[in-house]
Amino acid sequence: MTSIIIWTIAVTTILGLVLAAVLFLVARSFRVEEDPRIDEVEAVMPGANCGGCGYAGCRAFADAAVKAPNLDNHFCPVGGNETMAKVAAILGFEVKEKAPEVAVVRCNGSCSVRPKVNDYGGFASCRVKATLYSGDTGCAFGCLGCGDCVEACPFGALSMDPETGLPVVDEEKCTACGNCVKTCPKALIELRPKGPRGMRVWVSCRNKDKGPAAKKACGAACIGCGICEKTCRHGAITVTDNLAYIDAAKCKLCRECIAMCPTGAIHESGFPKPLDREATKARILERQKKEREEAAAAAKAAEEAAAKAAAPKTTEDK
Repeated sequence: MTSIIIWTIAVTTILGLVLAAVLFLVARSFRVEEDPRIDEVEAVMPGANCGGCGYAGCRAFADAAVKAPNLDNHFCPVGGNETMAKVAAILGFEVKEKAPEVAVVRCNGSCSVRPKVNDYGGFASCRVKATLYSGDTGCAFGCLGCGDCVEACPFGALSMDPETGLPVVDEEKCTACGNCVKTCPKALIELRPKGPRGMRVWVSCRNKDKGPAAKKACGAACIGCGICEKTCRHGAITVTDNLAYIDAAKCKLCRECIAMCPTGAIHESGFPKPLDREATKARILERQKKEREEAAAAAKAAEEAAAKAAAPKTTEDK
């Protein structure tokens, strides 16, 4: 009996040693050498693992950055330019600075201007709600109000305003990771440059219905009238599919479009002083009147010159 036990232990031990050796040899043969710079890059990353860079996490980003020929298509929105400068130093790359961005909500259809036409009693999720119907109001483009974007934000930068029923962005906490952008089924959240000293202007609406229909659904909707486009002297505003959009790269922050918008669909943020809309509008109208008068005078002068040139010459002229 004792010999059986001894042989069992011996055989088991030998078998274990043989299998361990086999595993060691296999692991050594098939091991993958990992670039040590991956650990260095990961160490300077913020560690948020939010996916805002387009990768599953900070290590996945570090691995991709190390293997990439340059950093042109790699950027960490949470760490920003400071973090990317450290990554570039580790990898020996050059990196272009990127203007900091912040999330803006492109819907200003609060409860007071966008009344409900029905009540939803299902699961409180914007994504679920969007698959079932267009929403509680007459606007098929507006916020559904269930707060999926709030839950998606890993930094606590979003909250739902109980009075307006709309999400509110805390600019101090927002890292522009883009999770809220991906989550919103109505594509109502956009990442825009923060702008100089935090000043920016944007159209807070996504309604593409024609003016009367949009106005009926929401009192603060963009009606595609084109007044803002005609007012802007910098070519920053275009109206497509009955909806205005402001190009942040061209916008000079004059805020004249805000003063002229008849529905208040254009919003601003970060300006040190509130806009005097009436005074600004009066100044714009006066300027436009003067421009029309000058254009009319120039056209009349050109017409008179053309008529004079076409008139038959007299003997005295000859």
